Amino acid sequence: MRLTNVAHLRLPFGRLFGYDVVVSEPGRSLPVSFDQRRHVGAGDREGSWMALSFRLPDPISREALAAAWLAVVSRHGTLRSEFLPGADGVPQLREIDVSEGEWVEHAVAPGQAVNDALREVLDRACSPYSRPSHRLCVLETAAGPTLIVAADHSHLDMWSLLVIMRDFLAALGASRNGSSPSLPPAPAFAAHTQALLDRPAAPDEIRRRWDEVLTASGGVMPRFPLPLGPAAPQPERVEVRDVFDVDDSVAFSAQARQDGVSTLALAVSAMTAVTQELAGSALRAVFPVHSRYDATWHDSVGWFITNSVLESSDTDPRAGAAAVKEAIRMGSWPLNDVLSQWGGMPEAPGMFAISWLDLRRLPVRVDSAGLEAQYVSASIRTDGVMLWFILDDSGLHLRCRYPDTAEARRHVGAWLDLLVARLKEAARLSVRSVLRTPDRAYQLHRAARADIPEIVALLSDDEIGGAREAAEIARYEAAFDVLTLDRSQHLAVARDDDNRIVGTMQLTVIPGLSRGGATRLQIEGLRVAADERSRGLGTAMLEWAHEYGRARGAMLAQVTTDEARERAREFYTRLGYETKHVGLKRPL
Repeated sequence: MRLTNVAHLRLPFGRLFGYDVVVSEPGRSLPVSFDQRRHVGAGDREGSWMALSFRLPDPISREALAAAWLAVVSRHGTLRSEFLPGADGVPQLREIDVSEGEWVEHAVAPGQAVNDALREVLDRACSPYSRPSHRLCVLETAAGPTLIVAADHSHLDMWSLLVIMRDFLAALGASRNGSSPSLPPAPAFAAHTQALLDRPAAPDEIRRRWDEVLTASGGVMPRFPLPLGPAAPQPERVEVRDVFDVDDSVAFSAQARQDGVSTLALAVSAMTAVTQELAGSALRAVFPVHSRYDATWHDSVGWFITNSVLESSDTDPRAGAAAVKEAIRMGSWPLNDVLSQWGGMPEAPGMFAISWLDLRRLPVRVDSAGLEAQYVSASIRTDGVMLWFILDDSGLHLRCRYPDTAEARRHVGAWLDLLVARLKEAARLSVRSVLRTPDRAYQLHRAARADIPEIVALLSDDEIGGAREAAEIARYEAAFDVLTLDRSQHLAVARDDDNRIVGTMQLTVIPGLSRGGATRLQIEGLRVAADERSRGLGTAMLEWAHEYGRARGAMLAQVTTDEARERAREFYTRLGYETKHVGLKRPL
């Protein structure tokens, strides 16, 4: 799922509408969590919201959208609550009723970007003290509607946005089927807040560890270890990077399993090494952890996030795993108790936070790719560095927000560049890229443009290829450029200890409707250098290809080979391939 902010949000042009609901007068009081009190206590302001955008495949009436949205609001208590300023400066949370309203069009002025028009709407409608502080918007275009659901951060987190999207789609589905778009109530976030408030005080070792980390950070929450410029809020700079594609993500995960740690722990190890190299210090950061301790809250909406601190000074992956485990434990106790000796969270300019969310592990699943879903943050002024990682079925994605100053650009940019390079290197050198035969090992990588001459030489090295592969190298380079733009293609090369390319194959993932919508893996152009044949390399490459296909949902693998290649046919048959179909070809 794409991580972005409202300035970088990809939106088509169209008419922008927002749904104005009707709210009642405030009702009974509700408990306020530590993070809600801190967030809302900073006052009414722009840019305190978060949102999710997604595209619907078919047109749908605004009336149906409104009914589905009201069903979602009725299901989740936090969407039926509002904050009020307290006389003592402590915000109050009160229950409200939300009922049917009306759609209003938000004009997109001549020359104005749709993103800017949307930002104005959400800045106004989703501030801490708005009534209510959430908003449903629809962008109506010729290609179909794009939905944006947004709320002030005090009422939700990233997980909650997925719950809202799933519930909203379920309510829409009920409407399309002629049923009422009602949803059963989910446990309310206010009940979770009360459960945390009722927990016993943190043990002494937790308090002591918090004290040690904050003391090492200068008596405040951890700060970015390199200069950021003036210690005052500045316009933000947001960088969005796709760190891993599916291939690198699988390889990185395989290395983590080999090391006996999680992907997060392996990433922490890389961040520790980068911080030591560039700043000469341990990695210390604010580390948000979710507080959905059991399945009771998995389908609820709210700010189920509490903050911890992460300290890592050892680059060994097992040390990174221990640091993550400790941070999760430190964040499992109510912060109003743990931080009472500092009078609350001791914030300071330059605060550094790292957030990690693996969508593949969440019990909430949506078709984020098919719906072109995007997580959206607001544009703000900032004096700190916030780093978000999202891991999903398409790979690892990173978003970083920092002050747009010359110092921050230089230092945060260098830190990010080195981190991404180290993560990619770890994926490239992963155990998954190692092919083992009885007497040696090879490295398997995605081919680079510079590899084309050696690949063509392999393709030409037999009686059929020698006559067929006669084109100029420029034609192969043009074909390679097309391949790199197609995410369903993977051109692989195997290298020996001397870094010589001794094998190649092209893998293509083919979705289909036949066989119950089965996805296929097509294996083409598998070649092994003449002096490496009959040593097991071809078998190892095929086994790797099969794992590659399984990771992408392929139900079967298929190959084609010329009838004249008797040895190749025997090879494939020995590995379980059957000649059940007749393949026909003709030149075009």
